[in-house]
Amino acid sequence: MSDLTLDAQALYTDLLQGVRMLCRADTRLVGITSGGAWLAQRLQTELGLPGTCGTISSAMHRDDFAQRGLGGGGRTQLPFEINGAHVLVVDDVLYTGRTLRAVMNELFDYGRPASVKLAVLVDRGGRELPIQPDFAAARVSLPSTQSLALARADDGSLRFDLKTKPLRAE
Repeated sequence: MSDLTLDAQALYTDLLQGVRMLCRADTRLVGITSGGAWLAQRLQTELGLPGTCGTISSAMHRDDFAQRGLGGGGRTQLPFEINGAHVLVVDDVLYTGRTLRAVMNELFDYGRPASVKLAVLVDRGGRELPIQPDFAAARVSLPSTQSLALARADDGSLRFDLKTKPLRAE
């Protein structure tokens, strides 16, 4: 375990301010399952945006689909027209960029947006693809042996779970 301490609630406040700056009057929020979807729902309400935010899953377009399968990745639900929309994708943690690449493929299966921006709670570096957020509430560096995920309590409060992956025996 690392000494890293991230206050998810405080970072959410920063994310709210950053998303407010990125939003246009007609921006549509889309949260990546599951942490990003929680954030998008809360942002939608607190920003007073009209309509309902969308939820998007990366499961069908992942480059490791053969190993992972569908899993518990949730379903894509986009309750608005994607063609011509200004979409703001929200996620909890950006790491290699592979989930976002899969999400972009899924999004374009539904139409051609006018623009797509990305806001994340935490950018942990380690990119394997040329993808960068338009806004990140925090930037941290973690070894590849650690994973960081957003967790939500029954009362809606947010926290981070930091786990160390077991080393594989060679």
